Amino acid sequence: MHTWILFALLTVASWGIYGVLLHSGQMAMGDPQNGRYKAFFWVGIAYFLIAVLAPAGMLLAAKASWSMPSKGVLLSLLAGVVGAVGAFGVLLAFGAKGNPAAVMSIIFAGAPVVNAFVAMSLHPPAGGWSSLDWRFLMGIALAACGGLLVSLYKPAPGGAPTPANQTAPK
Repeated sequence: MHTWILFALLTVASWGIYGVLLHSGQMAMGDPQNGRYKAFFWVGIAYFLIAVLAPAGMLLAAKASWSMPSKGVLLSLLAGVVGAVGAFGVLLAFGAKGNPAAVMSIIFAGAPVVNAFVAMSLHPPAGGWSSLDWRFLMGIALAACGGLLVSLYKPAPGGAPTPANQTAPK
């Protein structure tokens, strides 16, 4: 197996857990009015720890040059902005009574579709748009349908889980 696949699967697992933990953190803040903002504050702290300190440490360890072209800095900063706006959008969707399973399904089905079209707009396919394989287009349609179906037919939430050390009443 290629190493990149393992890293991609790490991201799938992390982002698959993200929405559930974010919603749980928002609810655990005990502040229906501002809990989502408090949760997002701590998400920002985590981003700082992982996205600033970790790469800085790796750059220092590699004795890398700190020279960075302005275009690379600008595009990377823009990527961070759209990522943060997206994360904030998740919280706003939860705050508007969006079910975490539906919200995250729409996001994870819709984002690859948007990614495909933006990537093809920036880097058009050889032979133009008319040369796209029907299976690629079918994949985009199936991703969108999958997000819709999961959102429409998500299971209803059950009661709060019973802790493992607690016995049921007799």
